[in-house]
Amino acid sequence: MKFFESQMRFGMFTGPYHKPGNSPTVSIRQDIEIIQQLDRLGFDEVWIGEHHSSGVSPLPSPELLLAAAAERTERIKLGTGVVSLPYHHPLMVADRIVQLSHQSKGRAILGVGPGALLRDAKMIGLDPLQSRQIMEDSLDAIIRLLKGETVTMKNDRFELDEARLQFLPHSDFDIATVSVLSPAGPKLAGKYGTGMISVAATDPAGIERLAGHWEIWKDEAAASGHIASRGDWRMMGPMHIAETMEQAREEVKYALKEIETPRYLTNPGPFPDFDNLDKLIDDWNEAGSAVIGTPDMAIAQINRVAEKSGGFGTFLFMGHNWANFPATLRSWELLAEEVLPVFQGQSQPLMRSYNDVLTTGREGADVNFKAQTQYTEQYQAGKR
Repeated sequence: MKFFESQMRFGMFTGPYHKPGNSPTVSIRQDIEIIQQLDRLGFDEVWIGEHHSSGVSPLPSPELLLAAAAERTERIKLGTGVVSLPYHHPLMVADRIVQLSHQSKGRAILGVGPGALLRDAKMIGLDPLQSRQIMEDSLDAIIRLLKGETVTMKNDRFELDEARLQFLPHSDFDIATVSVLSPAGPKLAGKYGTGMISVAATDPAGIERLAGHWEIWKDEAAASGHIASRGDWRMMGPMHIAETMEQAREEVKYALKEIETPRYLTNPGPFPDFDNLDKLIDDWNEAGSAVIGTPDMAIAQINRVAEKSGGFGTFLFMGHNWANFPATLRSWELLAEEVLPVFQGQSQPLMRSYNDVLTTGREGADVNFKAQTQYTEQYQAGKR
């Protein structure tokens, strides 16, 4: 089954996630190196998150890292994945993304969400039950500011008094809201005409809601005078691949348990048995929660998400360091070498040409031998 085969884009969406206890200095440098690698390999975009606790995602300011990456890359788009809007004043968020759009020469993308970590909210006196409404108010203000409007607004979390930006973005850029399991994400995407990132796209519960989320997004967009586009829909799924399944399974034992334990403690749903990683990997692969295996398994997973959703524009591989850094880099290389071409129309012509050679058998060699022999005889005859 083919969905947007010639147009599908690919990228990374990450916390970023590292083995707890590792040097934050080294982790940040590795994050930048991975973005450089993705740029060289032809990935389209990267999304970097914001977290202030948990210990596995030591990055409080995605804009700072993306600004550094902008100076070291050429074409890849750089997204905040995501800015937790209730944590910030909307004028500051708008100002920072506008600056990043200029520093990156138009490659910035703004991804927004309500924030997921309970301790993040508690440390700043935020009631997590109010986060989604605050996020909606903030997004409304940010979009108006980015359009050059003067905004006056007040709620329990922030106030704007004739606020306006002193300069506008370098160029138009994408804005995307995060969708997990509730209808909040597709509702906002439709209401404000943004794109959407389905971060639970491969989750057994999340994948079953994709079709319904598309309907909510489409209906809300129509009601607000916008048009929802599947090309603006991004799917996220965790993967780690290697040359063999056995190798991939061994590599992720480096830090899968340590990284995923706090993530599962912050998300609803059953808590996995991280003390039996072999069974856990089997369960995840079977349910489609993640792919730990080979490029063929990654291809099957993307096709599965496409079929369940009805089609989308971009697949984002979840960035993580379940494996050590060299194995992580190799996983990204394998995705670029063997998975991306299948969905971008590059593999098929190459395989046709390859099979053409195979089907002719030794015909080419026989013709070349005949031509070489004929020329040799003619040359020798001319020397007499």
